[in-house]
Amino acid sequence: MKIVTRTHAPKDWLAQIFTAKAVAQGGVIRRKADWVAQEVGRDRFEAEVRRRGFHLIETGADLVVICHSGAIRVLF
Repeated sequence: MKIVTRTHAPKDWLAQIFTAKAVAQGGVIRRKADWVAQEVGRDRFEAEVRRRGFHLIETGADLVVICHSGAIRVLF
């Protein structure tokens, strides 16, 4: 049985993630989906991304947040 321990309060973790320089510059942030689930929960993370108008992509074990609300296009 795996014991789950949080390293931060969920609101503090979200604040830390979304105050990153990449976010302010409209860049991207990437986090392991399992880590997101452990720290804040997937639903809460998705709600925060949606609230900010950003885009969220899941690829393999990673969640990638495109930190702007403009159009995106997957090329291949």
